[in-house]
Amino acid sequence: MASNDTLIASISGIRGIVGQGLDPSVLVRYAGAFGTWCRERANAADRPSRVVVGRDARPSGDACAQIVIGTLRGMGCDVVDLGMASTPTVEMAVLQEQAAGGIVMSASHNPEEWNALKLLNETGEFLTPAQGEAVIERAEAGEAAPATHAALGGYRSRNALPEHIDEILALDLIDPEGIAAQNLSVVVDGVNSVGGVALPRLLHRLGVAEENVHCLHCEPTGAFAHPAEPRPDHLTELTAAVPEHGADLGLAVDPDADRLALVDDRGRFMLEELTQVLAADFLWRHREGPFVTNLSSSRAIDDVAARHGQPVYRSAVGEINVVQRMKEVDAVLGGEGNGGVILPDLHYGRDALAGTAFVLQHLADSGRSLGALHDDLPHYAMAKDNLPLPDVAPDRLLAALAEKYSDTNQSTLDGLKINFDESWVHMRPSNTEPILRVYTEAPTQDDAQALADRFCGELREQIDALEAT
Repeated sequence: MASNDTLIASISGIRGIVGQGLDPSVLVRYAGAFGTWCRERANAADRPSRVVVGRDARPSGDACAQIVIGTLRGMGCDVVDLGMASTPTVEMAVLQEQAAGGIVMSASHNPEEWNALKLLNETGEFLTPAQGEAVIERAEAGEAAPATHAALGGYRSRNALPEHIDEILALDLIDPEGIAAQNLSVVVDGVNSVGGVALPRLLHRLGVAEENVHCLHCEPTGAFAHPAEPRPDHLTELTAAVPEHGADLGLAVDPDADRLALVDDRGRFMLEELTQVLAADFLWRHREGPFVTNLSSSRAIDDVAARHGQPVYRSAVGEINVVQRMKEVDAVLGGEGNGGVILPDLHYGRDALAGTAFVLQHLADSGRSLGALHDDLPHYAMAKDNLPLPDVAPDRLLAALAEKYSDTNQSTLDGLKINFDESWVHMRPSNTEPILRVYTEAPTQDDAQALADRFCGELREQIDALEAT
């Protein structure tokens, strides 16, 4: 990962604060490198040099999109502009358009002053580490190859959401008539971005009556009504609104709608970790097959897998890492504990719309409330902390801790994860922010937070010791 205080370039894309690291020259440099990379690969495969572009509702989105689209056309790429669209909608449109790649302009859960270029290859998936490094190296070396005046790229726009929803409804597990028969009531928190448009439309198509869809912050103004990450302390309005409306559930998404969080009918927030667990519990009732998640995800998925007699595999954190592992083991479902659900029958990307369809179908099939399903899931407590990325190399820092705990069950697949009998701690550099993440899980919240506090303290001690040498 290449980064400074205001711009981060990694396999997760290029993101930064607009005007303080992410400026027009940066957008041109990276979009130019990516456009050149797409055109060369398309030419080699004898396919169109077409790039799909979409964005979330951030105030900077329109200006950034114009710069990116113009740059791509200047590199000889035909642009399909989706306007405001969720990340999974863009990913699916890359496949529908048989495009050479795609760009999603969204900084996901970061505050609205941030923006990003999330880069997709011709399969509609995030770039592999090797592909990401190739594009970053081109950008840093200024190796864009503009097209001649006769070879400039074309432009057209389209709304890809209807086809995205069509493909969800076409899944053999989804029965809109069965969902409609439940007469469900749903509250949606769209954080004033694209999910506030996409989820209500999906719900209507799934059979939820228009008067039973209650919207919070669903105007795509990009002025986030609360911090964008769908965490319980950010969603107090939603947890209050569900029982106030007598609703069956609440749905919350991040600004680009690839992550889904749930509130049950009793107004209880379901930890983001449980979104993928609930989706897997539904799918395994219909189909056998492996599940893949990352090292930072809850043990709850392992417990539910054991109930169904199905295997779980772990990958490094990062959607592309989960996807690559899913392909290796032919997984029927995958995801990440941040609320992401990846359904290969649809596409290889986290998709809050697909997750929503699974949850509603689970309610319809079981005839049970979300609260009852919530009670049946394994319950663990997690703490998520972080430290500023130190001047000391993270690998060196984590190696020192690994040596200190050499008698424990460890994984160094991604940073350092130490497994204890009833708990674990995972420490790793973030892919999206200049921080060292410290995640823990334990039977109770107090235990999880105490474990996080303990290892944050030990990391600080190791930093001081290494900086002194």
